[in-house]
Amino acid sequence: MEQYLIDNNAISYFFSELLNDSAMQFMANVIDKIPNISVITQIEALSWTNKDKNKESILKEFINDSNILFITPNIVAECVRIRRSRKIKTPDAIIAATAIVNNFTLITADADFENIDNLKILNPNKI
Repeated sequence: MEQYLIDNNAISYFFSELLNDSAMQFMANVIDKIPNISVITQIEALSWTNKDKNKESILKEFINDSNILFITPNIVAECVRIRRSRKIKTPDAIIAATAIVNNFTLITADADFENIDNLKILNPNKI
């Protein structure tokens, strides 16, 4: 069974209902299981400023229900390999490394993740 790591933009698109119906259904199914996110995604998502307290509460509940994947020595080593092979921001390299090390498919619409060796990507905008 495929396992997924959800990137911040996919979370944002889902909770803002910006995806098409099939992508919304797919994301709902992934989120209904215990969702996996990187500690970097946790930081990014909790840093959003949202005037809508209901949406902020839903996001915090999502984070609390998620499996947070922290940075391990294997993730550090993979992150270094990624950064040495291409120009990419460190937080994005950590997210990519987290997906690779855990053999997860990264759900993201961010083109910066394309063409990273061994990284499986699923763009929710293309479902």
